[in-house]
Amino acid sequence: MNFRKATIEDLDILVTTRIEVLRAANRLDASIDMSEVERQSRDYYSKAMADGSHTAYLVFDEDKFIGAGGVSYYRVMPTYHNTSGEKAYIMNMYTASDYRRQGIAYKTLDLLVQDAKSRGIKANSLEATEMGRPLYEKYGFVKMNDEMELR
Repeated sequence: MNFRKATIEDLDILVTTRIEVLRAANRLDASIDMSEVERQSRDYYSKAMADGSHTAYLVFDEDKFIGAGGVSYYRVMPTYHNTSGEKAYIMNMYTASDYRRQGIAYKTLDLLVQDAKSRGIKANSLEATEMGRPLYEKYGFVKMNDEMELR
C-alpha cells in the first residue's frame, strides 16, 4: 500500500471520495442530488489545500485508489486546556470495502494525527459513524460528554 499526502492535483479524487463518504454515512442512495455538496466540496478543497488549513492522505494499491482521510485545521478562542485555540478535525475517512480490516484506516488516521502534532496541535476531534467508532477508540479517541449542538 502506498500512502501519500494529497495535492491540489488530486482534487477530483478528493471530491468524489467526499460524496461517497457522505452517501454512506447518511445512507443516501444514488437518487439524492449531491451536486451542490460536490460544488461546495470542490471549492472547500481548492481553498483549504492552498492555504494549508486542510491536509488529506490518499491510499493506493499500486495504481488503484483504495482509501483516504483528511484533517481540517481551525482556531477557536484559547482555553486553559488549549492555550493556542488551534484544533484539528479529522474527517472523510474512507477505505474501499475490499480493503477494510487491514489496518489501512488506522495508518491513515495516524498520519493525520501526526500531521496535526507536527503543527503543535494536540486538540483532535472527529465525528464517528457506528462502523468507524471501534477504530477511533482503538487509537485512543474517547466519546465527548460536554459538547452540544443546536439543530
